[in-house]
Amino acid sequence: MSRDTPERSGERAEPGAEPLRIVLADDHQVVRRGLQLILDAESDFEVVAQAGDIRSVARQVAELQPDVLLLDLNMPGGSVLDAIPQLRAAAADTRIVVLTMRDEPALARAVLDAGARGYVLKEAADGELTMASREVVAGRRYLNRRLAGALLADDILTGGWD
Repeated sequence: MSRDTPERSGERAEPGAEPLRIVLADDHQVVRRGLQLILDAESDFEVVAQAGDIRSVARQVAELQPDVLLLDLNMPGGSVLDAIPQLRAAAADTRIVVLTMRDEPALARAVLDAGARGYVLKEAADGELTMASREVVAGRRYLNRRLAGALLADDILTGGWD
């Protein structure tokens, strides 16, 4: 399914282009409502569903095939790390952005290795969440800047970076 998407971070889709279809997944309704308000303020985003547990996320992603899944790292119903490859298998074109409070570089690496395309901290500004969503749809990865620096430093120190 082809969509008109922004070419660079922060750009919005052309007028008349289809909005990016997003599923919000967080076990706290108040967080989902807040995210919905942030995303509704963007003319090129459309929240098509919300979920509060892994099972609901899997069902909605498979059924709706959204452009982006904003996924809380801690959800009831199983391990999100284990669920990411399954979600990708059910909706190969859906880009997964994990949203979490955990700022651990090793965890960010594990999430990206599992198949997510973005990792955003819940402490981030609204603009970081929307930028991450646009980045992953444009085919790039998004990682919080501080965590990206920590991962790069770790790779250099451990010889994992050439």
